[in-house]
Amino acid sequence: MKRNVTVVLVVLVALGLMLWSGYQNLQRRRAERNGQPHVTVLDQSNRTVQQDVASDEGLPNLRGKKAPQLTLKTLQGRKVSLTDYKGKAVLINFWATWCAPCKLEMPWFVDLHKQYAPEGFEILGVSEDEVKDRPQIGKFAEKIGVNYPILIGDDVASKAYGGVEFLPTSYYIGRDGKVVEETAGLASRDEIETNIKKALAARQ
Repeated sequence: MKRNVTVVLVVLVALGLMLWSGYQNLQRRRAERNGQPHVTVLDQSNRTVQQDVASDEGLPNLRGKKAPQLTLKTLQGRKVSLTDYKGKAVLINFWATWCAPCKLEMPWFVDLHKQYAPEGFEILGVSEDEVKDRPQIGKFAEKIGVNYPILIGDDVASKAYGGVEFLPTSYYIGRDGKVVEETAGLASRDEIETNIKKALAARQ
């Protein structure tokens, strides 16, 4: 019994460290992109990143609101807009190749896309990697067997969805074009599937 508890604690600590690492990497890359030094700031209550993620801190609370417009290019240079999927349930997933939790959930996305695509479900994977890393992004997606569009993110898309403070960050959009759920950090496969069903149930 004690051994099981220890294993669970080790797993939780590892996941917490992965989330913290992803947050730090994202902040550092943004600071470098803007030519500014990266400074880590804790809020006044000194809450941990894990606690902030759990309480949806940093998310723009778009639930029940029309999803912000999104127009980005694929790895092949094709322009894709959220409006292209009108009437469908869409999962917008912000991720990066250096994000450990992203690597855990992306195979789930592949399987769930296969399962629910016939019902009108689509996934848009928005990469937060640097544009110069495009070849690496393609190889990574191919290795995992990604079966949905991978888009190259930019600051406009990030700001439209609240700045994307954590990776992965996902927005589940119903058939009616409204956000039904938003999550930051690694979610379980069951939680992801539940949110997909919510999006499919939200009809026009």
